[in-house]
Amino acid sequence: MSSDVAISVSGLAKCFHIYEKPRDRLMQMLTRGQRQYFREFWAMSDVSFNVKKGETVGIVGRNGSGKSTLLQMICGTLNPTHGTIETNGRIAALLELGSGFNPEFSGRENVFLNAAVLGLNRQETERKFPEIEAFAEIGDFIDQPVKTYSSGMMVRLAFAVAINVDPQILIVDEALSVGDELFQRKCFARIEAIKESGATILFVSHSGGTVIDLCDRAILLDGGRKLTEGAPKAVIGKYQRLLYAPAHKVAAIREDIIRGGEQSRAQSEHADPHDGEHTSSRSLPDEIHEYYDPHMQSKSMLAYESHGAVISEPQLHNVAGERVNCLKRGETYTYSFQVEFIKSATAVRFGMMIKTLSGIELGGAVSASGSEDSITYIPAESTIRVAFDFDCNLNPGTYFLNAGVVGAMGDTETYLHRLLDACLFRVLPLSRDTSTGTVDFKCLPVIQRKNRI
Repeated sequence: MSSDVAISVSGLAKCFHIYEKPRDRLMQMLTRGQRQYFREFWAMSDVSFNVKKGETVGIVGRNGSGKSTLLQMICGTLNPTHGTIETNGRIAALLELGSGFNPEFSGRENVFLNAAVLGLNRQETERKFPEIEAFAEIGDFIDQPVKTYSSGMMVRLAFAVAINVDPQILIVDEALSVGDELFQRKCFARIEAIKESGATILFVSHSGGTVIDLCDRAILLDGGRKLTEGAPKAVIGKYQRLLYAPAHKVAAIREDIIRGGEQSRAQSEHADPHDGEHTSSRSLPDEIHEYYDPHMQSKSMLAYESHGAVISEPQLHNVAGERVNCLKRGETYTYSFQVEFIKSATAVRFGMMIKTLSGIELGGAVSASGSEDSITYIPAESTIRVAFDFDCNLNPGTYFLNAGVVGAMGDTETYLHRLLDACLFRVLPLSRDTSTGTVDFKCLPVIQRKNRI
């Protein structure tokens, strides 16, 4: 394994034996394999990838895709049926938080026990204990038996131990979905600090925004196979396309992703992230004007499978009704798209979202706050034009717009259709601009100089 690689996975496969009845397990032992009393379930098949040192990689996939099985094999709590795993560095894993705690031991005793499992000696644990105790914030309960803890207290202590052992490789399996918002933000801040220190992070989450925000690369698993890997935003788009696909189209979409049917769109997102740059690089006067650049088109648009509706013609217009995609900060614009209803629909709502190039959601709106305020019924063969007005308070840069329509299918609300990266626009640069970051919050500096007496 190369010295710059932290995790190397090659041809990994895992087979579980499924027994229909408890006696079948006994019969399998007694016959010593001469007869098979189980059926095989391959949770993972022929998965290979490398994670470089200092890299943060997200693993996404539907429930049952093999994400947790993969992480358990990397951590060594499961043995692979086939394939090899090599790691280079101390591993701290956040799998099932608190699963290794002895309920009869106190929190303090479990800290020392878990730290020893993670490779720390007693002296190192004693030195780190004040930081672990402070992060957990469970007060005097640190000396009480763990069986008296609430689930939230257990999570806090387990997380505090795992992230304070100075891991060279941190493995996180959806552990940040627990706890209150303040604790989750504290956990994310700590993970960001670990990332900045140069540690390698392998991260599993169902939250696409979290993967895009934290990770350098993403891997999509489904049915125990690796479908694709690449830039987080592109992989999350494919994952969401698979997630919302109707059952009869899932197999075809999986094969399309494996074959790289969408590779050109993903590559164009990175090869030309500032589409139309040749037109915006012209010298701009102090008084800039919004305009439409026909060369600036989204090349990374992804469409969900239709459930009876189709979105088309996403466009931006200024207050004069002129089509634009090069905007001026501080002005009001209208984002509109057309929805054709192939089937009748109930409890219909429309939505839009503005995102950065990296896929971070900045803000948006829906046409109704809930199903009770939605459009009750839209007949088949209807066409509706949806428009959202918004104030452009974004700083110069390139942004994407999403478009979506949801409705009721039985008792469940779902996307009838959705377009990711449906529309691309740019906010033009201003001369002598003092605003920083992504959003202009109208921050005004006040500087006072005090003279010495």
